[in-house]
Amino acid sequence: MQENTGASGEYPGDAEATDDFGLAGVPDAFQRLWTPHRMAYIKGGQDQFKGKDDCPFCVAPQRSDEESLIVYRGKTCYVVLNLFPYNPGHLLVCPYRHVPDYTDITAEETAEFAELTQTAMRVLRKVSNPSGFNLGINQGITGGAGIAAHLHQHVVPRWGGDGNFFPIIAQTKAITQTLDEVRRLVSEAWPGESNAQ
Repeated sequence: MQENTGASGEYPGDAEATDDFGLAGVPDAFQRLWTPHRMAYIKGGQDQFKGKDDCPFCVAPQRSDEESLIVYRGKTCYVVLNLFPYNPGHLLVCPYRHVPDYTDITAEETAEFAELTQTAMRVLRKVSNPSGFNLGINQGITGGAGIAAHLHQHVVPRWGGDGNFFPIIAQTKAITQTLDEVRRLVSEAWPGESNAQ
């Protein structure tokens, strides 16, 4: 699907408002997902997190739930809000151990990792009624992991029409709730007792 930029004058009034500047390269059939908020990770590169002492996923459990945006603490894994969410309620399931790959976690960690992912979906359905989810683990630098040194799974709630023109036109993602509000709603709806510190 090739995007029509309006440069051809097909839309009324475009010819008067459009110059003859052309974008470099040859148009292709690929759509683009622009995520300018991820530049904080890209500019710093993977080397910005050299070990457990500066890894945000290792540091987070040492602080309060409110400060770190943690919604639940389990025995081997915990659940935290993504600081740069794609949608409201974007959660990350993380093992406490600083391991980079899904194959590095134990059977016990794998079971809790999966259980917390399922619970996260149930809780998000309860508090915000999404009609779908994106679940994913980006493995390694070339796999797209923003922080490749520490395994984490994304749980992204989705709604019909949640992809709009803001990220493309204005490089802005419309997030309808504050992180603090989402953290409170999700943590209060989480079943059972949290072993929060």
